[in-house]
Amino acid sequence: MTGFLAVFHPGTLLLILLGCIVGIIFGAVPGLSGTLAVALCLPFTYSMNSVDSVSVLLALYLGGVSGGLIASVLLRIPGTPGSVATIWDGGKMAENGEPHRALGIGITYSLIGNLFGVFCMAFISPQIASFARKFGPCEYAAVIFFALTLISSLSDGDMLKALISGCAGLIFAMVGVAPMDNVRRFTFGVPDLNSGFALISMMIGFFAITEVVSGAVDARKGNVQKAALAGRIKGLGFTLREFAAQIWNTILACVVGLGIGILPGIGASSANIIAYVTCKSASRHPERYGTGSMDGIIASEASNNACCGGTLIPLISLGIPGDACTAILLGGLMIHGVVPGPQMFQNNGDLINAMIAAMIVASILIFLLQIGATRFFVRMLSLPKNILLSIVACLCVVGAFTNNSRIFDVYSILLFGFIGFLFRKLKIPAAPFMLGFVLENYFETYFRRAIATYAGDLTIFFTRPISAVFIIVGIASMIWRLARSVRGGKAPVSRRD
Repeated sequence: MTGFLAVFHPGTLLLILLGCIVGIIFGAVPGLSGTLAVALCLPFTYSMNSVDSVSVLLALYLGGVSGGLIASVLLRIPGTPGSVATIWDGGKMAENGEPHRALGIGITYSLIGNLFGVFCMAFISPQIASFARKFGPCEYAAVIFFALTLISSLSDGDMLKALISGCAGLIFAMVGVAPMDNVRRFTFGVPDLNSGFALISMMIGFFAITEVVSGAVDARKGNVQKAALAGRIKGLGFTLREFAAQIWNTILACVVGLGIGILPGIGASSANIIAYVTCKSASRHPERYGTGSMDGIIASEASNNACCGGTLIPLISLGIPGDACTAILLGGLMIHGVVPGPQMFQNNGDLINAMIAAMIVASILIFLLQIGATRFFVRMLSLPKNILLSIVACLCVVGAFTNNSRIFDVYSILLFGFIGFLFRKLKIPAAPFMLGFVLENYFETYFRRAIATYAGDLTIFFTRPISAVFIIVGIASMIWRLARSVRGGKAPVSRRD
């Protein structure tokens, strides 16, 4: 109650509202993100009190993560790295003439994911943080190895193409200076390659530029079709019966998102993809995923928003930021004399209460703002294709350059746009490429750190219980999927014989 009393001040509520609006805009524009919004707005909080400062920064953070679904659904272009998996079902549902429904589902389950993350942050953050302290480099490497084994779940029936896509993602992620020893790899003497390919550039090129090029090719062939927009839906786009049927899927997505958020340094860019493949693997109807189903939208949006609460748990409990955005938030807290960590609960308990209240208020405001603007968002699809794609292309170039202020990143989006277009023509799935690209650096860093810590003893991964469980389950899942794929491949031959 003290937190809500602090937040329910007219000036604080206005700041939260403005933060939500700006965050949604930054999340919806390809190439921008909530992290960039927080970084740009941080200097404006120096003169505020600690409650106002933290409230507006959290609103920007949550708005940026939730706003990413808008471009993912309507343009099939991820607004942020945390909304990549939303494309696979949200974009397909919009393509099938139900953009209102896709947005309604995504916005609603974004709210549910946010509230789940805040609830866990409020009531069980010390216990979760104490468990997370048991994770060392071996455990982190094992968790990421397990996530990489899920590539086979994204095969859509062709495991070979999924492995090709995943390996390509790993190779492109290895370009640049290696972690730990700073050795240059695959740079071919090009100085710009020393920093590797930026995630934002890869994401924009692989999805946005591919979509622009595909649209241009279709227009040249005369295959342009005007989007078939369904009338305005009633309610939120789903029935109470559908909501009840998705309870298990929602809980699983939220738990995975929360767990990934708690692990420092990984964040929503991985959480939504890992949650998507996990929910698909656990589903009784995995064939629905990627066809415009409610299941896939929920898996992506519930997880990436639950991840926000997860990233704040190690921040307030241990003083360790969970991702880049919470690292900026850490700086904002320290500017106001607040030092996150175990003593924060005793020394700044009122501020923690205000943070929880601000996140709840911001989540509800984001939900209301996005639901209220759904009709406006969908009207973008009525723009002529040549105008819409031209605007998207301009935003892509601006977003790529803004990330690191390098013209090389603009060239990178063209390269990944060509690769994405080639993948689409060859029917190679894009999801494994994304998973491999995002997770390679994390896996290599923690794996090499573990090897260095234990003097090259590989058995340490199996003698530590947590890492052993994840490695064994990952290997078992690969063997099981490979065996199922082989059996599935032999069946048609026997019938023909």
